[in-house]
Amino acid sequence: MYNISNALRAETLTQYPPKGRVGAVLILKLPESVAVVQRRGPDLSLLAHSCPAACVTFQHLNFLKRQYVTKGGGEFRQQAQPKRERMAALPEERDDAVIRDVQELPALRLPPPSQTPPQEGVAPAREMQAGVPQEARSERQWRELKVEKGELLGVYARLSKIKLTALVATTAAAGFAMAPVPFDPSVFLLASLGTGLASCAANSINQYFEVPFDSNMNRTKNRPLVRGQISPLHAVAFAASCAVPGVGLLALAVNPLTGFLGALNIVLYTCCYTPLKRLSIANTWVGALVGAIPPIMGWTAATGSLDAGALLLGAFLYSWQFPHFNSLSWNLREDYSRGGYRMMSVTHPALCRRVALRHSLALMGLSALAPPLGLSTWTFPLISLPINLYIGYLALRFQRDGERASARRLFFCSLWHLPMLLLLLITCKKPRGEHGGAQTTVGGQVQDS
Repeated sequence: MYNISNALRAETLTQYPPKGRVGAVLILKLPESVAVVQRRGPDLSLLAHSCPAACVTFQHLNFLKRQYVTKGGGEFRQQAQPKRERMAALPEERDDAVIRDVQELPALRLPPPSQTPPQEGVAPAREMQAGVPQEARSERQWRELKVEKGELLGVYARLSKIKLTALVATTAAAGFAMAPVPFDPSVFLLASLGTGLASCAANSINQYFEVPFDSNMNRTKNRPLVRGQISPLHAVAFAASCAVPGVGLLALAVNPLTGFLGALNIVLYTCCYTPLKRLSIANTWVGALVGAIPPIMGWTAATGSLDAGALLLGAFLYSWQFPHFNSLSWNLREDYSRGGYRMMSVTHPALCRRVALRHSLALMGLSALAPPLGLSTWTFPLISLPINLYIGYLALRFQRDGERASARRLFFCSLWHLPMLLLLLITCKKPRGEHGGAQTTVGGQVQDS
């Protein structure tokens, strides 16, 4: 049933020489123990039937290595012994018959540059390194930008956010104009100048702290400190040169209360609002509080005291900032996310739209409070109703669809809504005789006449 001829056995020994004593005993005694293998190894019989006789070699018995077949009592016995660890190959078993001849290549000898014939259309290597590729690499490298003295004024304007500073000074001037006292031009100029300098200092310190974050945003990547137009020390020196005289003017030339409010606003903007932008969405409410202080400063600069009218002016600015800033940040969500700022538009988009609508509607209620508090006549709530309704309508559309177009329309409406509202409020200001007594200001101090 399972027959292996002597020729096949010799061929097997020639092609696959046995290694070790176990393999030799197995091949030499195989014809004598065919019956034992048939009884004990049915797998061998199946293997022989499935394969032609000419193809059965020692390779098919390779699986017997795992059972360590030994001779005992004239027959083969299979003892399931634990497998020994594989030993490293002995030096004499390594195949060293193949010898590789490695020929050493001769060193390449380039002809001297004078003997190399120039090729048309091919620039030398040195010219390529000193040409356009080298210029392109130098453009991508960081280098300090040199700013001429004539350009420093523009750098200072961008560092202090001159447009935002102008808006702050305008709201402070509106607060001064709404105060129920005679108008004093000198105090007005000193208060406006001091408020503007304090705003420049706060904005400069804000940019100093946010350089690594502004560099990740498309909106702020061209700021002077990000581009390296001035050094951080230069920016801090500029901020100090604005903060010290600004707060000094407000405290000494106007009155101490206004100077205290100016210093408080710098601290709130730089030490509270700026770090909160990367920690919590509460930064929006803190920023709205910072924006509400300038009209109060204008009122206190004229009167020297905090009254209900001053707080109402601050409430106008506080509520206006939510539709203004929330609509602005809605279209800058990707930028704020890259900069690592936690804005409502990024982390709480539904809340961002609701808050914008809520404070847009609050502007109508605040307008209705102006006559009872003696700030304006009853004409003001009526003539301000159309613009308040319009900004409320745009905020409602923004809250419902949340599209970029609706956010953009609300933002541009807020740009003209605040100046128009303040202008209408000044136009409808209640005359001084109806406030229960005339007041004048001497050196920033209020005196009753």
